[in-house]
Amino acid sequence: MTVKVRFAPSPTGRLHVGNIRTALINWLYARKAGGKFVLRIDDTDLERSTKEFEQGIETDLAWLGMGWDEKYNQSARFPIYQEAAERLKASGRLYPAYETAEDLDRRRKVQLSRGQPPIYDRAALKLTAEERKALEAEGRRPHWRFRLEGKRVKWHDLARGDCEVDTASMSDPVLIREDGLYLYTLPSVVDDVDMGITHVLRGEDHVTNTGAQIEIFEALGAVTPTFSHTPLLVGAEGEALSKRLGSMSILMLREAGYEPLAIVSHLARMGTSDNLEAAADLAELIEGFDFGKTGRHPPRYVDADLDRLNAQILHAMSYEQAQARLQNLGADLGEAFWTAIRSNLQKFNDVSAWATVIGGSIEPKVEDAAFLAQAADLLPATLDADSWSSWVNAVKEKTGAKGRGLFMPLRQALTGMDHGPEMAPLLPLIGREKAIKRLLGETA
Repeated sequence: MTVKVRFAPSPTGRLHVGNIRTALINWLYARKAGGKFVLRIDDTDLERSTKEFEQGIETDLAWLGMGWDEKYNQSARFPIYQEAAERLKASGRLYPAYETAEDLDRRRKVQLSRGQPPIYDRAALKLTAEERKALEAEGRRPHWRFRLEGKRVKWHDLARGDCEVDTASMSDPVLIREDGLYLYTLPSVVDDVDMGITHVLRGEDHVTNTGAQIEIFEALGAVTPTFSHTPLLVGAEGEALSKRLGSMSILMLREAGYEPLAIVSHLARMGTSDNLEAAADLAELIEGFDFGKTGRHPPRYVDADLDRLNAQILHAMSYEQAQARLQNLGADLGEAFWTAIRSNLQKFNDVSAWATVIGGSIEPKVEDAAFLAQAADLLPATLDADSWSSWVNAVKEKTGAKGRGLFMPLRQALTGMDHGPEMAPLLPLIGREKAIKRLLGETA
């Protein structure tokens, strides 16, 4: 069997980290198994879906390195859903119901007041043909419900182990609205069957839905796929992240300067037994993916973890990997420059500030002009990797300064900053002429 999975986002907004974690789990599983990853655009809501958001989904996945093998739009597949619906109607599993939202709400309140579970009572099944015709003559349009068998549905879940759901405790789900719009469940099951999806990998908020969906697979005479339901992300303190995650779009993270590999490393390894460290590449994440490593507790999304992983990737990035991006920023000052400053970067674009320090003009920070003038007199005529150490020792002997009082004034004058990379490689890059000017308080 060739493994085939799908990611089915709705093009009604930007992808956020929760969406991407689901997509990533599917993508990693498929790639490790040598299978296929399907991008299925859930655009059945024609009013809210847009091509702009669909393009955004493709852009985000491509930027993260998650290419797809097949792509479908559900909006182009309505005839297939209609055919499946007619089959379910013919078999008596899909039936019309005429209650309004107000009717259903009133019944639920009555059930709750009596201590009964608020489950749909299947009153629509008791309607005669004449009663249905009369309701339609009044302008009532039916919604269509799937008649559950009311049994214990069992499956083995890749993430949760053996699971079961009692569909007798559930309302018959609505599959088609009064206006004819297909809700998520029917197109999803029909597409899984038609596209040969072997594994449905998603969040644990879908566990209850799985019982009903398995019954629909069976009613259509189809093979039920293997399921996995992984824990949902929570915040650093264990709080639900649904609202916050909705604002943490991949576009936002990209514009904030995060590396795609940092994002996928973070999402792939959180909540697993793997160390939360940046991967060398996607191949490493693919090789290490295993549902057996997934914990049962919700993984905590901590911003500081992503920041740490992002810095790890930059600190290990070679000049060859960085060169094109340096050129795009107008900050390609050579391999020695990159090697000197990369260990101080949190985001790649931070490199621009250091390119200015080396190749541009800055306003030096001068607090003790006399001290810096003495230091300028002692600066070696030729600067190399060893010059900083010998120069600092000479300044120490001449002035008696030591520790922070020795190093900080020199750093502030030469870079205009209080912190940064090691000064030993920076000094020869700045050059003697520019260093003298800055030590003397001149903009250079």
